[in-house]
Amino acid sequence: MQHNPFASYHPAVAFTFLVCAAAFAMAAMQPVYVALSLAGSLVCSACVRGARRTARQLPWLAATVCVVALANTLFANEGETVLFYLGPRAMRLEALWYGLCAGGMLAAVFTWMSSYAACMDSAATTALLGNVAPTISLMVSQVMRLVPQFARRGRLVEDVAAAVPAAAPRTARERVRGHLRTVSVLVGWGLDDSLGRSDAMRARGYGCGCRRTTYRRYHLGRADVTLLALIALLVAVNIPLAAIAVGQYTFYPAPPRLIVWWGYLPYAAPMVLPVALTAREWLLWRR
Repeated sequence: MQHNPFASYHPAVAFTFLVCAAAFAMAAMQPVYVALSLAGSLVCSACVRGARRTARQLPWLAATVCVVALANTLFANEGETVLFYLGPRAMRLEALWYGLCAGGMLAAVFTWMSSYAACMDSAATTALLGNVAPTISLMVSQVMRLVPQFARRGRLVEDVAAAVPAAAPRTARERVRGHLRTVSVLVGWGLDDSLGRSDAMRARGYGCGCRRTTYRRYHLGRADVTLLALIALLVAVNIPLAAIAVGQYTFYPAPPRLIVWWGYLPYAAPMVLPVALTAREWLLWRR
């Protein structure tokens, strides 16, 4: 199992870094920023989730980019450069370019959120936000637990159905009915579990108004404060730089030429933070 380099630090470090990275990925709609964010998200995913799992994620990320680019090219009739005509509709280069950037931004956000799920488990989320936003922390922690649980239960139900020869689907309609039956079983199973989970939470005093304790005790150390200060400094520097870059770049009617600019370096700097933490642990273990 891949070791998480943020595991030895306070959950606030991973939370602040990943949330800020995802926020910049959504806000900075500019080709260089999108490319840096996508590359940084893949590197971070390789550090916290493993290179093999990240590589298995690449095909559907590429498919997401292609689908968004194709959809924008088909439905956005803006831009000056016509690539070809599809019937009476003109396919334009600027629409394709915007779709590629939008798809890259979406893929980067997905990858950052995958890294967040690997770094912040339910215990860390509850410890960090349990007393500040108890409802949100409970909802996030439950979703992080229940989605994989529903996937495992769905495979279990389908395996049981496949083990019965009489229930094996023979046509496409029967396969659809089998999937609908699986969904129905999962919904009933989940509703039944929700009653027991609600009673268990009520028995443990959730919602009584008292300050909640956590399973783990986290303390902010000197290294945690240093990393948080570094992340906050880079965020403060990148906000005006990203605003300048996004404000000066337009996709329609024709995008301007991209130039080499020093303002991209502060945005690339936090992208190497997971690599630096991984390299630091590697060197400590080798010593």
